[in-house]
Amino acid sequence: MSAPQRGPLRVHLAGDSTVAACPASEEPMSGWGAHLGQVSGWAVRNLAVGGASTASFREEGRWAELLSRTVEGDVVVLQFGHNDQKKPGELDARGGYGANLAAFVAEVRDAGARPVLCTSVARRRFTGAVLEPTLGEYPAAVRELAAREAVPLVDLEVFTSWWYDQLGPQRSMELFVHLAPGEHPCWPDGLADDTHFSHRGARGVAAYVARALPAVLDAKGS
Repeated sequence: MSAPQRGPLRVHLAGDSTVAACPASEEPMSGWGAHLGQVSGWAVRNLAVGGASTASFREEGRWAELLSRTVEGDVVVLQFGHNDQKKPGELDARGGYGANLAAFVAEVRDAGARPVLCTSVARRRFTGAVLEPTLGEYPAAVRELAAREAVPLVDLEVFTSWWYDQLGPQRSMELFVHLAPGEHPCWPDGLADDTHFSHRGARGVAAYVARALPAVLDAKGS
């Protein structure tokens, strides 16, 4: 899967491990943000980090760091949800999670930059040949916020669900980190991870974002 070269954009990424550039100790795991600059030709600044929620990203100072180098015309892409799900009550889809995303959007606009919302990438969870949704109401909350505030939306839940389903239960494993014991030095006991991408999976999502982002920005006149 490849992406066409686009005009120059300056893109800042805020998100969790599925977006982040993973450390060498976690090879061959990768977030899609680590590949976005290569597949698009854009200047990409990736502040996503493993374990981040909409709350911790601000609390740990990463949001302030992102805004400190954001200038007028830049694009700020937001993809959270996996870790917000782990804090029901505090970060409910239409509670703290939605409110935090809305605040991010407002602050990006105040800085003269262009926010873009992403639904979370789907997890790979098959029951037989049927892909099961795992993200609850979080993608719907992102779609609702995007519609309400006229924010460009890249629907990664829809894209990744379609992709896994097209490949099927066996071939879709190649998009994730599935390793036998002794196969990779970083994971001597092996690993079966259906949340975090392999480099192949991460590049495929990055290529989709590189195609979708200019289109959704144009559609919203952003």
